[in-house]
Amino acid sequence: MHLTTAAVRSTLRVVRPFHTFEGEGFPVRRPFPQPELPLVDPFLMVDQVGPHVLGPGEAKGAPPHPHRGFETIQYVIEGAMEDIDSAGHRRVMHPGEVQWLTAGSGLVHLARPTPGLLADGGPQHLLQIWVNLPARLKSTPPRVQYGSAPGDIPRVVTEDGGAELTVIAGSTHGVRGPFETHTPVLVVHARLAAGGRAGFTVPAGHSAMLYVLSGTAATPDARLPDGHLAILGRDAEHFTVEAPDDAAEVLVLAGEPLGEPVARTGPFVMNTAAEIRQAQMDYQHGLMGHIDV
Repeated sequence: MHLTTAAVRSTLRVVRPFHTFEGEGFPVRRPFPQPELPLVDPFLMVDQVGPHVLGPGEAKGAPPHPHRGFETIQYVIEGAMEDIDSAGHRRVMHPGEVQWLTAGSGLVHLARPTPGLLADGGPQHLLQIWVNLPARLKSTPPRVQYGSAPGDIPRVVTEDGGAELTVIAGSTHGVRGPFETHTPVLVVHARLAAGGRAGFTVPAGHSAMLYVLSGTAATPDARLPDGHLAILGRDAEHFTVEAPDDAAEVLVLAGEPLGEPVARTGPFVMNTAAEIRQAQMDYQHGLMGHIDV
């Protein structure tokens, strides 16, 4: 895909991630939300766990916790995790698998390491991405979709061979991701060879960003070290990313902004403070279900 510089989106800002702990104490690298970047509408959060190699007994999970009002995308790149929810879904997620969970009106969820990973240790690398739901869909019934690469989730190599793209959601390079989404989004895991480059097209006005999972990447007007996030302007339909030095991996995200008020606390994302209080009460009264483990 050959794009002129004039047709390519500019880079508005580059954000450094911060490091924190989630669940039972596993470390995450998070470009947002953070004080200087609370969200990138319609995306609410990106967390990267790993890549690292765990020793025996070191693996940790997230105990039962509720969700309401948004969607979560869990993408396992290395390792294995078991996901269970109060709607009756239970599945061990292996490398290349994705769980797309629409929390909607609410459910309880947990993620825990498999017995093998807990006992023996091993590599672990996964992503969790939160996508907001519009107000009209925050009460939709919970739903879970699964997909695995390459069986369900397509991979495509760019014409020049410089990039391999795993297309989780949306359409690019002639392929479409398998997940039914409530809002138009593009989610791609791009593996760039040294000197490799990939171009993408999304409607002008949609949000777009690039998060560097490993290595160093670049846009036409910015250099992006490992762990950094580039927020792109909405001034064109096209944007590009490349690996100027060695190989790099990049998470590509784009989506149509909702433009709605956001009220959030922990695992609830609604439009008003009153809706947050109602979600808390509903959870306390058991209306989002229970998990027996």
